[in-house]
Amino acid sequence: MTTEKIIKELHNNIGAFESLLKGLSQEEYMWKLAPDKWCLLEIVCHLYDEEREDFRARLNHVLENREGALPPANPVAWVLERKYIQKNYSEMLDNFFKERELTIKWLESLSDANWNNVHNHPKVGPISAKMFLVNWLAHDYLHIRQIVKLKFDYLSKTTNEKLDYAGTW
Repeated sequence: MTTEKIIKELHNNIGAFESLLKGLSQEEYMWKLAPDKWCLLEIVCHLYDEEREDFRARLNHVLENREGALPPANPVAWVLERKYIQKNYSEMLDNFFKERELTIKWLESLSDANWNNVHNHPKVGPISAKMFLVNWLAHDYLHIRQIVKLKFDYLSKTTNEKLDYAGTW
């Protein structure tokens, strides 16, 4: 897949996230399958932070510097450290969409980007700029799947109806 196609897919995913996440009640976006699982609010906060502080910052680092440590990111710890559960859902959703739009503009401006630049990650090994970009799209897909599954589970729990007629998950 070309970098142009990946960037187009990242842009298209705005619509997927909007469709899945806009217009929800507080009960829906705060609901958790289990106490140790994320609710939709926490997922949205995660997407917002990942957009700015992980994927965009780290991809930029690999494209521009390649040397030195990557900008720090600890998405699992951020959930509690940044008190995601206390954030305003609508505000965080809007923030994520604004950041994604900035991402798309930035990515489309990279006319001479060297997607073969490599950063030697101490744990993962060599990571190219293109690998970061591809994994950014994969990250979207993983969270879209997570969101759909959470909404499926919410439907199951709140309707008390069997959902096996629809098919198996």
